[in-house]
Amino acid sequence: MTDPRNEYDVIVVGAGAAGLSAAQVLGRQQRRTLVLDGGPPRNSPADGIHMFLSRDGFPPLELLEAGRRELHPYPGVEVVTARAAEAVGNIDDFTLTLDNGDRHRARRLLLATGQVDRPWAVPGLPERFGRSVMHCPFCHGWEARDKSIVVFGREPAEVMLAAYLADRYSKEVTVVTNGRHTLPEPVLGNLRGLGIPVTQEPVTELTGELDDLTVQFADGSSTRCQVAFHRAPVEQQTSLAVQLGAELLPDGYVRVDEFARTTVAGVSAAGDLARLPALPDGLTLVSQAAADGVRAAVWLEQGLFRAALPVPLG
Repeated sequence: MTDPRNEYDVIVVGAGAAGLSAAQVLGRQQRRTLVLDGGPPRNSPADGIHMFLSRDGFPPLELLEAGRRELHPYPGVEVVTARAAEAVGNIDDFTLTLDNGDRHRARRLLLATGQVDRPWAVPGLPERFGRSVMHCPFCHGWEARDKSIVVFGREPAEVMLAAYLADRYSKEVTVVTNGRHTLPEPVLGNLRGLGIPVTQEPVTELTGELDDLTVQFADGSSTRCQVAFHRAPVEQQTSLAVQLGAELLPDGYVRVDEFARTTVAGVSAAGDLARLPALPDGLTLVSQAAADGVRAAVWLEQGLFRAALPVPLG
């Protein structure tokens, strides 16, 4: 039997910008809320976040520390350092089992676990990802302006990142495909038109640091650059959405509606693990994640309130 102390209105799985923002909303509405902090966020290697009003350049982990401190005035909110291993149940009766064996029940769930990047397994690339190898031109394009750039990619969306960087930030951009590519002619035509060379030779190593990187190739040649970009493949941080039966979009994002609801009643999702199907891609901005968390929490609260009314509203 579950300890009554382990029963909550909402369990928020994830303590990044989305999860903490949602918890703050729910705490202010006096909802008993549990936040599960499963570890460092996706952007933890970065020196700073950007495009977050009043926090431009703020270290990511310091932002989350500040967010946790802001939850202290709300006694209904608990933050536990643990990962959710299993999620089962239905609306008003969900059970989460943590990796330490503890079980908690909730009327509603909010998934804010984010995604994880899977950079190419090129020696030197993964350990530089987020520092001298950037992911997002909106987040780090400004810092790369007028610098020489190498873009690692072989899929059209990955390679078109090079075209965007050349249009916005630098006239010295090179695409490295790490082997033969089959890019469609419209993509290649855009690269030619923008003067962006494509190197197909396999990469053996990436060395150096920001402003002085060297890409080593299998044929013994090399190229130098000041910064690299790599739109790495991503995957869900956890399998909770799948366990609960939530629909995933073809690119692996959790499908949500305008109210941040998944396809499972009582389960919402916020942050970079989810997106609206009408959008062509998910956003990875911290400011967007925080806004998603607020939006999801507001509508979760409204749903709980309406469910408790003596007379149901149409």
